[in-house]
Amino acid sequence: MAITTKHVVSKTDCVTREIAGETIIVPIRGHVGDLEAIYTLNEVATRIWQLIDGQTNVGAIVEALCKEYHVSAEDATNDVVALFESLGEAGLIRPSPEGVG
Repeated sequence: MAITTKHVVSKTDCVTREIAGETIIVPIRGHVGDLEAIYTLNEVATRIWQLIDGQTNVGAIVEALCKEYHVSAEDATNDVVALFESLGEAGLIRPSPEGVG
């Protein structure tokens, strides 16, 4: 399966807040915020996070970034893949069957 057709969804066991164009993510572990594992996303990563819904595939996320930030598809794809790898390693996203949120 090509990377552009893959879907991911954010995990529900975290709290997010947008502040000044950035997003702060605090994982919830054992019903308590894990303050030692706070993640901060910049403006572009925040936009990608907003599009991670299990419905929007990587190709559509890349297309949105190209339109909104006037970047090449290659640069946008590299950014999305790098962020997905980082978020996946942190346990903040998971693969989603096509179109399932």
